[in-house]
Amino acid sequence: MQTEPSSPAGFTERVVPFLAGDGRSLNLLHVRGEQEPSKGPVVLIHGAGVRANIFRAPVSRTLVDALIEDGYDVWLENWRASIDLEPNEWTLDQAAVHDHPKAIQTIVRETGHDEVKAIIHCQGSTSFMLSAVAGLVPQVRLIISNAVSLHPVVSRSARMKARYAVPVVSRLTPYLDPQWGLKAKGLTARAITLLVKATHHECKNTVCRLASFTYGTGFPTLWQHENLNPETHEWLKHEFAKVPLTFFQQMAECLRAGHLVPVEGYRELPEDIAERPPETDARFVFLAGELNHCFLPESQRRTYEQLSQRRPGYHALHVIPDYGHLDIFMGKEAARDVFPLILAELDKPV
Repeated sequence: MQTEPSSPAGFTERVVPFLAGDGRSLNLLHVRGEQEPSKGPVVLIHGAGVRANIFRAPVSRTLVDALIEDGYDVWLENWRASIDLEPNEWTLDQAAVHDHPKAIQTIVRETGHDEVKAIIHCQGSTSFMLSAVAGLVPQVRLIISNAVSLHPVVSRSARMKARYAVPVVSRLTPYLDPQWGLKAKGLTARAITLLVKATHHECKNTVCRLASFTYGTGFPTLWQHENLNPETHEWLKHEFAKVPLTFFQQMAECLRAGHLVPVEGYRELPEDIAERPPETDARFVFLAGELNHCFLPESQRRTYEQLSQRRPGYHALHVIPDYGHLDIFMGKEAARDVFPLILAELDKPV
């Protein structure tokens, strides 16, 4: 899936490789404008089965554009869930312990800044939240989380799917892959693709329909179609690929518990990590699309309320009307409806 991301005229970019704590090869994409940044570094962290490029949809103004125009030094992390890397059967634990801390250390070393701000999405958010509350990324003082953080909440139908379908599917295939919408190889891939075509009629883009099937039970799950321009809807065909069943197995456990649950026994991540006082002074800003059919807005509300009990008035929660999951970043009007809110939170003193 490796392709070169598009870059507006005047932007320069470079790939900065780094090694995760367990030796896995990862990278950061550093995007710069014509002017020297007047503010510090901000890192954007993608979700499951996509890549750093997901923040750069073919819209008139992306979040990367807005951040650079506002003076930030922009970094995009390709962690082990990225489809630009070799497929692997990852867990949130691995990313929290091995990936995100090394990414932040790399940014600090490369920029000379000792503080970093972070914008984190979906499973980039859950895994990074584990890093943050475990005290593994002390350089990060402001974290803007979209969709889900410490308390995943989904619809009843999605909960049933996680409980009953994931164990069955995990015995048939190690990965789900929306790319099956372009070419399905093997009996399991063809069977799932036929099932999706028979049950999802929200559009004619089979990759889009498979992404909805993969990540929930919505029609669609990850965005409101009316928020996407035609170019973005077509571009999405190449932005979703393999996601391992190891992740879905862990998420099923988290849904049963009502909060994130570590599954690999890392000493850095105690079993009650999502419930104990966070080992960070970072300020958290929680975003939730009011129409999110992947993770319900209640997900972010629960984490916000838990952290606010310990530090009232410090954190923030914004439920955004008329938006879903990923259209918060790639919607055709997101530059008008969402990005000013993100910039305002980034610019507040911590």
